[in-house]
Formats: sequence, structure tokens, C-alpha cells
Amino acid sequence: MHGSHHHHGPAGHSHSGHGHSHAPVDFGRAFAIGTVLNLGFVLVEGLAGIATGSMALLADAGHNLSDVLGLLIAWGGASLAKRPASRRFTYGLSSSTILGALANAVLLLFAVGAIALEAVQRLGSPAPVPGATVMIVAGIGIVINTATALLFMRGSKHDLNIRGAYLHMTADAAVSAAVVVGGALILFTGKAWIDPALSLLIVVVILWSTWGLLRDSVVMALHAVPPGIDAEQVEETLATLPGVARVHDLHIWPMSTTQVALTAHLQMPDGHPGDAFLHDVQHRLEHEHGIHHITLQIEIGDGDPCHLQGGHGAAHD
Repeated sequence: MHGSHHHHGPAGHSHSGHGHSHAPVDFGRAFAIGTVLNLGFVLVEGLAGIATGSMALLADAGHNLSDVLGLLIAWGGASLAKRPASRRFTYGLSSSTILGALANAVLLLFAVGAIALEAVQRLGSPAPVPGATVMIVAGIGIVINTATALLFMRGSKHDLNIRGAYLHMTADAAVSAAVVVGGALILFTGKAWIDPALSLLIVVVILWSTWGLLRDSVVMALHAVPPGIDAEQVEETLATLPGVARVHDLHIWPMSTTQVALTAHLQMPDGHPGDAFLHDVQHRLEHEHGIHHITLQIEIGDGDPCHLQGGHGAAHD
């Protein structure tokens, strides 16, 4: 090997200066507002459930409490990601957002399981439900959870950790809506089985949306190429650069739910191309493929292959 170039500063880990920034958006205020609103609603719904004897309201209050925990997990991940790098954590703690998204997906599955169990038990022996009270309290839940979800909607498409919080809130808004509909139907028909049947339908909807979050967070935790990045196209971009004879030992992985890293060895027999070349590569990879942290090793010999070629090939392995 004939030297390496770690792509930092003007030729490397650029987070701004090319027309847009890749730094994570701060959702601290959204997390704070969402946590306070949902904790308040858990208290109101729990007290209403005790006062009316409604197991439906108590069960939904428990589900809302899990949503508060989900918000705190996502908030913790986002906060840890802001900490600077250290000698031990040389990339900082940005991957905490991946762990937060994974924890949120698992928590959602547990919450869905609890709702499904309660619904099945109530289907076997449906209990009378005070329809009007249930509708009023659940209506408040729709407003609070929808408002909280809207706080995170902007970041849900680009940040898996924020998407976890967003899905938690939209799922709970859907549950509250089902409770309102169930309360209305019970009032008009008097049939108590409607409420648990609607809960099971909502469980299916939540599972459908949670699966994508769980899949993507597990894939990121395993350092797979992030969704939306074509590894073969990235390799082609590098292979067609002037002076590059071949590309090997190419790795692409997520540093967090918003940042992607790349390392690669470029074999360039004509010699090291200089910093201007490296700057141009960084610019192309950032703008064409969304890759922000780049480390390139330049190898100028054509008869001394790198020892890493044997078992750690390029992105297609």
C-alpha cells in the first residue's frame, strides 16, 4: 500500500458549503412538547378510566405511556448523537439514533401485543363500555397525538429515529380514532364487541407500519448499505474517475440515521492525484449519492495488491 488519504476538512467530512447541510435537525423542542402533552393525557385518561370503570380507557392509557417512553428513547438517541467524538468513540455517539429507532420498533411491537391480547380477551367476554365518555377522552387523544405527530412529520422521511417517534404518535392517534368510532357504534347499537374488534383492526395497521421501521433499523444496526444508496453506482462513480485503474475494499455504512460513511481503496498507477482530485470526489459522492464521511486510500502500485482484497471485496460482496 502506498499511502492513504482521510478525507477531512475541505476535502473530506463536509457538512455544509455545497448548498445544503447534512447535520441532523434539532427536534429537542418537539420532543419536550410531545412528552409533556402525552404525559398529561396519560394522567387524564387513566383517571377517567378509573372513574368510569372502563378497561378500554385504562388499556389505552397504558399504551400512551409506552408512547411517552418511545419519545424519550428517540429523544435520548438524538441527544447522544450531538456529543462530540472522543478517543474512545471516534465517530461520537451518532449511532445512538440507530439504536433508538430499533428500540422504538421493538417497543411498538410489545405495545401492539398488549393491545391485541386485551382485545382478544374482551372479544370473549365483552364488557359494557360508557360510549360517550370513551368518545370524549379518545377525541382528546386524537388531538394530542396528531399534534405531536405533526411536530415530527418533517423529519420522518429522512431520519429513521425521528420516524420511530412519528410512527408511535400516528399509531396512537389511529388507536384513539378507533376508540371514538367504537364508542359511537356502541352508543347506537349497544354491541360491546365492536370496540375490541376495531382494536384488532388497528393492531394490523400498526404492525404493517412498524415492520418497515424494524427492518430498516436492524439493517442499519448491521452496517448494511443504507436504503436509497446504490452500492454498484457508487463503485462505478469511483471506477470511472480519471486515473483510477480499479476500486476495491469499498465499504458503505450508516454512521447514524442521517449520516453515511464510505471507505475505499483506489488503485492509481500514475501517482497520487492531489487534494483537488479528492475534493472533487467528495463533492460528487455527497451530492450524487448522499455520502458525507469519506476516507480514500490511494495505491500507486499495480503489482502489489492490497492484502484486504482477498476476503473483503467491494460493495457487491
